[in-house]
Amino acid sequence: MQEDRFNQDFFQFLQGSPTPFHAVSFMAGKLQAAGFRQLSETDPWELEPGSSSFIIRDNGALAAFTLASKNYQDEGFRIMGAHTDSPSLQIKPLAGKVSHSYFQLGAEVYGGPLLAPWFDRDLSIAGRVVCMTTEGFLATLPVDFKRPVAIIPNLAIHLDREANNGRTINRQKELVPIFAQTERNDSLNFSSILADQLTKEHPDKKIKTIIGFDLFFYDCQPPSFLGLSNEFISAGRLDNLLSCFVGFTAMTEARMDNNRLLICNNHEEIGSLTAAGAKGSFLRSILEHLLPDPVTRNRALLNSLLLSMDNAHGVHPNFSDKSEPEHLPLLNHGPVIKTNANQSYATTSLSAAIFKTIAAEAGVPTQDFVMRSDMACGSTIGPHTAATLGIPTVDIGAPTLAMHSIRELTGSRDPFLLYQTINRFVSRDRLPRIEG
Repeated sequence: MQEDRFNQDFFQFLQGSPTPFHAVSFMAGKLQAAGFRQLSETDPWELEPGSSSFIIRDNGALAAFTLASKNYQDEGFRIMGAHTDSPSLQIKPLAGKVSHSYFQLGAEVYGGPLLAPWFDRDLSIAGRVVCMTTEGFLATLPVDFKRPVAIIPNLAIHLDREANNGRTINRQKELVPIFAQTERNDSLNFSSILADQLTKEHPDKKIKTIIGFDLFFYDCQPPSFLGLSNEFISAGRLDNLLSCFVGFTAMTEARMDNNRLLICNNHEEIGSLTAAGAKGSFLRSILEHLLPDPVTRNRALLNSLLLSMDNAHGVHPNFSDKSEPEHLPLLNHGPVIKTNANQSYATTSLSAAIFKTIAAEAGVPTQDFVMRSDMACGSTIGPHTAATLGIPTVDIGAPTLAMHSIRELTGSRDPFLLYQTINRFVSRDRLPRIEG
């Protein structure tokens, strides 16, 4: 695959994935087109060596695997991990209020976003809605307004002369998007508006009533190249849809005969302690299905390697003092290996050496990141998975600026550089040998 085509497909994925539910649906469609068969966790699995399958949990998490054609139980797995969620604003269950003729929707902060960039942006709404059908069944339906329908206007500088001097944002009072204008308090009802949108998107569904929803605001501006030579990509949700895209593309493109597995958890941005999160049972359940015998499973896991993929901090030219002086990752200079002495990242010198060996074989340079010793370090899915299952792990990611903003920035070469390394990882005949 060429870099230009890769980035075009990546932009399509970003555009089609405003929420984790849409991202999983998009990936599932691509996997099915590549010959992967969908399985259910509640059914017995009849698996043949050489088969490819995927599983969805709670609509927002996905796992896919391909088994070696012979004796797959005796081999380890090439495992790729990522997460489908991004920091955002989630609509509260009882949404809708009128203030001075403006119909507004209450929002709760999801994860740890930069809040200031959410003001004065064209916002749309997407997510999933749980309905009761006229036949008496519960149905979960995706919804996406796909156009600007809301905005959070800033207060004019004339009314807040200190706005540029360290202003704090009140999450309850100030992050309430305007959705419409009405002259009567009872003239608009969000459930009715949502029902009309569902009818437009799912005309074949006979919906009796809406029971609940998981809906998010998102920025309508599409991904774009920028820079004098188009050397950058600006987009929402790069953290961590970039890694998800690299993972499922590698799964569908690789042709070597070995065990490979992709796990895309939800809820990483809120701590991962959910049924679909990395601290939940999703990956363990899949591995128990694949390898029921505990001894065989443990042996396979110790022979495996997990590449925990989550975007990394690039050095910011205006705030370089916020980076460790000897560890300054640059955009377009290769994947970043993340290390932390207290294991907030699961990388070890050995797992890093294996990754560097694979990247060198792919002709891809690597970079190193550690947080300044006087600043708190973030974390990701790697440590949770490594601790729970004992899988050797390395935490890596594409370098990024403006992480957790409504629009983030990476290099236009970075997604493909990461893909080239991951493709080599899943295609290699065997992992680099370790003496002894």
